[in-house]
Amino acid sequence: MNKAQLVEAIADKLGGRQQAADAVDAVLDAVVRAVVAGDRVSVTGFGSFEKVDRPARYARNPQTGERVRVKKTSVPRFRAGQGFKDLVSGSKKLPKGDEVAVKKAPKGSLSGGTSSRSTVKKAAAKKATTAKKAAAKKTTAKKTVAKKTATKAVAKTTAAKKTTAKKATTAKKATPAKKATTTKKAVAKKTAPAKKAVAKKAPAKKVTARKTTAKKTTARKK
Repeated sequence: MNKAQLVEAIADKLGGRQQAADAVDAVLDAVVRAVVAGDRVSVTGFGSFEKVDRPARYARNPQTGERVRVKKTSVPRFRAGQGFKDLVSGSKKLPKGDEVAVKKAPKGSLSGGTSSRSTVKKAAAKKATTAKKAAAKKTTAKKTVAKKTATKAVAKTTAAKKTTAKKATTAKKATPAKKATTTKKAVAKKTAPAKKAVAKKAPAKKVTARKTTAKKTTARKK
């Protein structure tokens, strides 16, 4: 059965060929858009359509037998529901007449007032907004890390400058004091021998004075 035959099969139930063609196109379009967006389309009793990612792999060319590398790709996949499997295998009998083979959706599950296209668009918009928020969070986290590292580097440089300044000031204070003490010691060493020499010469003067007095007394006796 091709698409035209499918339209013919449901035309009587939908009130005409054009209505049936529009219905088939709308259903297929909604399924394709949802699967491309990464959503899973599930129909109770029929099956589910979903997107599957295949990693890069090696395959063989069936004509030449040559080994060929196949790139990473995504493919659609359909999984039949349990009711569909039971009907195909024969464990359940196909209903006759106008009764629907696929299990009908429960009451209230189809209410909501939104079409399939709008739901697909909303899902895509939500994914885009979440991706933007995640990217914004990553950029803000990177900026905060960069700021923290910059502040740490500035703090290290300021601490190093302070330590070098303290060392320079202590070195400047220590050198004049040492020079002053060394100069005082040198002056003390120079002045101490001079005082001793003067003290030794003083008794010599006294001795000479005594001799002169002795001479004067001898002259008087004569």
